[in-house]
Amino acid sequence: MTQSISVSVPEATTPLTSGRLKVVALFKTIGTLTLLLIALPFNALIVLITLLLSRVRRLFTKNVVAAHPQTILVSGAKMTKALQLARSFHAAGHRVILIESHKYWLSGHRFSQAVSRFYTVPAPHKDPEGYIQALIEIVKQEQVDVYVPVCSPVASYYDSLAKPALSKYCEVFHFDADITKMLDDKFAFTDQARSLGLSVPKSFKITDPQQVINFDFSQEKRKYILKSIAYDSVRRLNLTKLPGDTLEETAAFVNSLPISPQNPWIMQEFIPGAEFCTHSTVRDGELRLHCCCQSSAFQINYENVENTQIRTWVQHFVKSLRLTGQVSLDFIQAEDGTVYAIECNPRTHSAITMFYNHPGVAEAYLEKTPLPAPLEPLANSKPTYWIYHEIWRLTGIRSAKQLPTAIKTIVRGTDAIYCFDDPLPFLTLHHWQIPLLLLQNLQKLKGWVKIDFNIGKLVELDGD
Repeated sequence: MTQSISVSVPEATTPLTSGRLKVVALFKTIGTLTLLLIALPFNALIVLITLLLSRVRRLFTKNVVAAHPQTILVSGAKMTKALQLARSFHAAGHRVILIESHKYWLSGHRFSQAVSRFYTVPAPHKDPEGYIQALIEIVKQEQVDVYVPVCSPVASYYDSLAKPALSKYCEVFHFDADITKMLDDKFAFTDQARSLGLSVPKSFKITDPQQVINFDFSQEKRKYILKSIAYDSVRRLNLTKLPGDTLEETAAFVNSLPISPQNPWIMQEFIPGAEFCTHSTVRDGELRLHCCCQSSAFQINYENVENTQIRTWVQHFVKSLRLTGQVSLDFIQAEDGTVYAIECNPRTHSAITMFYNHPGVAEAYLEKTPLPAPLEPLANSKPTYWIYHEIWRLTGIRSAKQLPTAIKTIVRGTDAIYCFDDPLPFLTLHHWQIPLLLLQNLQKLKGWVKIDFNIGKLVELDGD
């Protein structure tokens, strides 16, 4: 099940409006905390029963010991995708160190049995030198063999900047800074893909709203959308089509966006079709792990689909650039079957949760010998979701006809956080990490747009 969510963002607020927003934020936060408190006993009971049963089963199960056990450093502890990789490395017999920025010291995933040690580090965009030094100290202290960044959009470039210093002590499974910068820049990426003969939408770099206002849309067959080149957690969901019905409408919309030479945007051709997203793990241009699923603006459901055109596109791209690291791409497949890559993210995708039961993930990341074929989610793996998101959706159903579909999503899938052999994060994310973030916002009377249990944070205006 997918859904698109549009969010309108006010340009400014008067003191009166600001006061009203604080009152709304207050009641919204208190209401959400109340709902989480109501759910707490049920969650705690499920986790307690699972802990008891899993401990009994562990008495009759041998621990997996890797032929060459390694210590793996994984960042992004607040996010489910980091938890999934930690579990995959641990299940293969490796030791996992988990890290996160100081703001998210409350990460519920630190309590996973897959995690040997947990550290916090400075926010990279606020203290780049402190961030790199903290990574070096952890790598040396824990004798880390491989660093696998699970980056936030902000951190991916800083992990690339840290790579030369860290590489003296361990392998860094991440791109060099110039590659990360290119992949993360929506306009530079489309230029690079086009130069390789790969299909991408028509795109224009916008540094001034007047460029859009003066653009001759009469010569275009399709509409356009505007996207911030820098990550914008809220406005990225706004897919307003251009041009508007009138020039004044177009101008009003464009002038409401923070477009400038210092904050460029991309105006990209909007191609109707089916949306897909991918995660790929690559080494020296070899596609070693790959998955693809249907996508939407706010993605919280993952089910693997076979799409040979997209896989061929990805293989061509990563092989041509001899990439090593993790890369996520968003595609549109037009009605004629042509696939267009619309943007790229040089980091782990939450679609990695579909590998929750695959025994080969660690090998795909750590081994240097080529694989016979890229790993894909197992045929018997279930679609992944986040149950608290699904329950919230159920409360918003307006028609009885929608209920069977919503129930089917839950029944045929599996929660991305809950794991029979490692249930504690299911409790600590929902009833420790998120409540503490809400309490912090409540103390400051700050507003928030939504809770993203997948990423483990509150989506806020101008947030991380």
